[in-house]
Amino acid sequence: MPLPFLTADRAFDAMDDDVALPFDDHDQWRRPYRPGPWRVGAAALALLLASFVLFAGVIIVAAGTMGGAVVTFVLAGLIIVSALRMLRVGTWVSRHGVRRVGFLSTTTVAWARVTQVRTAQQPVRWLGLPRTVQGQALILGRQGGEQIALLTDHNADFLSRIEAFDRAADTVEAWNAEYGVAAAPVAAAPATR
Repeated sequence: MPLPFLTADRAFDAMDDDVALPFDDHDQWRRPYRPGPWRVGAAALALLLASFVLFAGVIIVAAGTMGGAVVTFVLAGLIIVSALRMLRVGTWVSRHGVRRVGFLSTTTVAWARVTQVRTAQQPVRWLGLPRTVQGQALILGRQGGEQIALLTDHNADFLSRIEAFDRAADTVEAWNAEYGVAAAPVAAAPATR
């Protein structure tokens, strides 16, 4: 069974270096990189924990305690939903804009509102924890001066995968170049006589 939230398009495997947007359908939201091993591993451990909690719920049902079983099944459901949400976290792009999906919130910015997409050296959070280290971040500038860090080279997708970070940053920049609004030309000064 294919899991679309886990599989990045196989187009990246067969992608030529001169093809920036390897997808056929640009209207569909897609992640321009594969989820990293840290993210997939954490989700797998959470699903393993959920299986043990479900097994405990079956044992509680067999023992005849329905109240405890309901609580156990609800807890297992929350763990499963959290693991699936953890796999959805990341940056997604389409013809309509760029979407930064967090664990509890999602921010979508239309390409028309993007002023710049650039890579910068700055302190970044290590695996999403409060500890910061020096690293690279892909920064999205929005109209109004607000900036959003889309990707970092020390998050759960790119830790120890610098080449993957560079390829993902280049791909998001290519989407911005394709669908973003070009910088407005500087208006010429009025001619004086």
